[in-house]
Amino acid sequence: MSSTRNLAFLGTGLMGGPMARRLLGAGFALTVWNRDASKAAPLSADGARIAGNASEAAKGANIVFTMLSDGNAVEDVLFNQGVAAALAAGAVVIDCSSIAPKAARDHAQRLAERGIRHIDAPVSGGVVGAAAGTLAIMAGGEGAVIAELAEVFSPLGRVTHVGPTGTGQLAKLGNQQIVAVTIGAVAEAMMLMEAGGGSREAFRNAIRGGFAESRILDLHGQRMVDHNFGTGGPSKLQLKDLNNILAVAESLSLALPLTETVRAEFAEFVAGGGGDVDHSGILQHFEDKHSRAKR
Repeated sequence: MSSTRNLAFLGTGLMGGPMARRLLGAGFALTVWNRDASKAAPLSADGARIAGNASEAAKGANIVFTMLSDGNAVEDVLFNQGVAAALAAGAVVIDCSSIAPKAARDHAQRLAERGIRHIDAPVSGGVVGAAAGTLAIMAGGEGAVIAELAEVFSPLGRVTHVGPTGTGQLAKLGNQQIVAVTIGAVAEAMMLMEAGGGSREAFRNAIRGGFAESRILDLHGQRMVDHNFGTGGPSKLQLKDLNNILAVAESLSLALPLTETVRAEFAEFVAGGGGDVDHSGILQHFEDKHSRAKR
C-alpha cells in the first residue's frame, strides 16, 4: 500500500530527519522541506525529493507530517506559507510537533473548514527512538483516521489513540512533565551522593533495576556521570513544554507545585545561557548554584 501514499515531511531537523528516513526506508514516496535547506539535503541520498518551500512540498501529497519547533512555526507553515492551500480535500496533516493543545484544536478546526483532516501526534523517545523506529506516538483526533494511517505510523513506532483533538498534545505535556521532574530528581540525587563522599557512577549502578530505574536514569543519568550533556534535548524546548503545561493547568484551575519548581529552575538555566544544552544539563545548573551559594 506504500505506493498509494504520497507523503510530505516538513521539518527535518534533529527528530524530523531520522523520522523521514524511516518512512523512506519503508518505501513511501516522500517530499521533504526544512527552513534550513542543509538539514533536508542529506535525505536525497535516501530517495527523498527536496522541495524549495513548504507549499511545494505539500502539493500533491495526501499525508503531510509536520515536526516544527513550536505552535507559531506550525501555524506559519500551514496557513501563511501555503501548505493548507496546497492540499486537496481529504488530505491529512499529522502534526508531530510539541505545541499547546489549544493551538492543535485551532489548527484542526481551520483545516477542517478546507476538508483537510488533522491528527495531533507528538512523539517521545528522542533521537535514538526516531532513528530506531521505536517512538511512543500519542495521537489525538478521530480514531478511524488514526487506524487508517496505521501503515504510515508503523515505521516510526507505537501509536496510541489517546482521545479527541488536542489530547495528543496533552499526553505529550504529561510526558514532558514527568521527564522534567525526574531529570531534576536524578540530578539532585547525584549531588547528594557526591556531597556525601560517594560516587555518582556507583550510585547510578547501584539503583539500576530498583524502583528508581527509568530511561532517564539510564541515558540522562549516564550523561550526568560523564558530565557530558551535549545538545540532544535542548533545555529551551523543555522550558517551552513546562510553560505550556502550566498554562494548561491554570486554565483547568490546577496547582502543580513540583512542575512549577522545576520550571523555575529551567527558566534560570536557559536565561543563564543553557538553552541549547541537553536538559540533563540541569545538573550543571544546580552545581553552579551550589558553588555560588558557598562563596
